[in-house]
Amino acid sequence: MHATLPLLLSTEFPPLRRRTLTTLQVNLGYRCNQSCVHCHVNAGPNRAEMMDAATLALIPEVLKARAIRTLDLTGGAPELHAGFRDLVRQARALGVEVIDRCNLTILFEPDQDDLAEFLAAHQVCVVASLPCYSLENVDRQRGAGVFDKSIAALQRLNALGYGSPGSGLTLNLAYNPQGPVLPPDQSRLEQDYKRELAAHFGIEFNALLTLTNMPIQRFGSALISKGIFNDYMRLLKGSFVGANLDQVMCRNLISVDWQGQLYDCDFNQQLGLALSPASSWCAPMPAARPHLRDLLAVDPAGQPIKVADHCFGCTAGKGSSCGGALGA
Repeated sequence: MHATLPLLLSTEFPPLRRRTLTTLQVNLGYRCNQSCVHCHVNAGPNRAEMMDAATLALIPEVLKARAIRTLDLTGGAPELHAGFRDLVRQARALGVEVIDRCNLTILFEPDQDDLAEFLAAHQVCVVASLPCYSLENVDRQRGAGVFDKSIAALQRLNALGYGSPGSGLTLNLAYNPQGPVLPPDQSRLEQDYKRELAAHFGIEFNALLTLTNMPIQRFGSALISKGIFNDYMRLLKGSFVGANLDQVMCRNLISVDWQGQLYDCDFNQQLGLALSPASSWCAPMPAARPHLRDLLAVDPAGQPIKVADHCFGCTAGKGSSCGGALGA
């Protein structure tokens, strides 16, 4: 796989600093039951990296210490981690909102028969990947049979109340373009999704989140192989909108990898760009990489955010974040 980091480090992206930390996004491991072509994590069934018990135990303590309002769980497939359910229970007991980045087909994996019921019982917000409302497009991007399983999973979640007004069970869908283009207008595409999924499958959901493909990992490598990496970067840079800088997710979020190391966002995590060093972070070892345990004692507000050329992906057009378009 081609490395993209050397192509991204020289950048003119504006400097940023973190505000109050409100979201802890935790990657529980890279093991997944799918291998999607757009995956910026390069996750798959053969990945063995998973968070250990000692690191996992730090998460509820950090949530309390920093009064964090949202725990965003991702992977791979985060549900494949043996400690996923206990972590959800602990976070919800603290009154923390929990987001599960779910690929939908995980609901049909061995030992996951009651996963949907578990998520509903604990009022977990499900953000479900569905790159299109047509079988052909989804199976091309995610593998044969994925669309049918995804539809069945959404229907199962709907049967539990997910996506229904007033149920308290939030079901959001996530969309990535299939190629080196910016996502279409989020509100218009959401209308298309709601119309088509309701008409053909009786499915309802709360919101559609459009996400820009980042020029890193599997997707970035494919761009290099096709000789269009520079073209895609020109598109991102040429679509830069300065107003999006105020809303980019890294301003209020910290990303944690499966080893407990800290990053400004999930994309920096995949590039190995650790949180900017600061003497207050790791004293008495200022050269050490910032770790989850450091958040027990240190408030990261005001720290510089490490930027590179891939950051233009978050600020292009309507903007992109883990919560969808920024709406600038």
